[in-house]
Amino acid sequence: MVMHALVVDPDASGSLRLGTAPEPHPAPRQLVIAVRHISLNRGEVAFAGRLPAGTVHGYDAAGVVVRAAADGTGPAVGAEVAAFGAGAWAERMAVDTTAVAEVPAGVDLADAAALPMAGVTALRTLRSRSVLGRRVLITGAAGGVGRYAVQLAALGGAHVIASVGSPARAAGLAELGAHQVVVGLAGIDRPVDLVLDTVGGRQLVAAWELLAPGGSVQNIGWACDEPAVFAPYSLFSIGPAKTMSTFGDVHEVGPDLATLLDLVAAGRLAPEVDRRDSWERVADAARALLDRRIAGKVVLDVEPAAA
Repeated sequence: MVMHALVVDPDASGSLRLGTAPEPHPAPRQLVIAVRHISLNRGEVAFAGRLPAGTVHGYDAAGVVVRAAADGTGPAVGAEVAAFGAGAWAERMAVDTTAVAEVPAGVDLADAAALPMAGVTALRTLRSRSVLGRRVLITGAAGGVGRYAVQLAALGGAHVIASVGSPARAAGLAELGAHQVVVGLAGIDRPVDLVLDTVGGRQLVAAWELLAPGGSVQNIGWACDEPAVFAPYSLFSIGPAKTMSTFGDVHEVGPDLATLLDLVAAGRLAPEVDRRDSWERVADAARALLDRRIAGKVVLDVEPAAA
């Protein structure tokens, strides 16, 4: 049997099109979801063309469980869930039970779909060290990960500095909890303790120079098209060690996804869905994301394909 799905097509705009794919065959530890909404992440869209043609793409989804896991773990049939796993952009998705969380009453499934990749990335990166009373710089703060990171850092008691690429991209960040909003890194006159970098390139180099002794840079994205070039000895510093690392742990995200959903249910975290559309218009949505015309997240509704 086949289903409709967003599949990789190198000849399509954005390398994605609405096509068909085989129904998923779940492993014993997996359940099957009837997907209602999916969320696009910029990196997924940018690198779609690198995947084999016909691949069902995407990682973020929300929907209803239609087949429980054979091993007895995870939510039962009929439960509304958010999920993270490969092959999410389809009518049905098979996903590990450790990578789903039930959606609390009152939380829209479309909002739930906006959480998995970006929300878990922001949560896990910030949780890698205490932010209470720390100065936290978030670059690319207007994007999906950035807007979650601003909110979560503020909830954790940080002094949040949100960096954006243009004045227009600053809209709404102060309301989300940013204490200071800057274009690039202009106006940051004191060292910072933690950097969540989603930009890369020269700005990553400049952010490292702003780091206080003992501070850390977590590189979790690379939105620019340039390398980061560090001058000789520029990574060396006297005193407590400064560190730089990547952060991309997506192992068993279910509990963290549940945490994010609970925060949304309590009104403490906003999913920040800037565009909601039909998945039949994936090309337009993908182009808006790549052109940085989206502040926050893109959510697409999974609908029957047009005849």
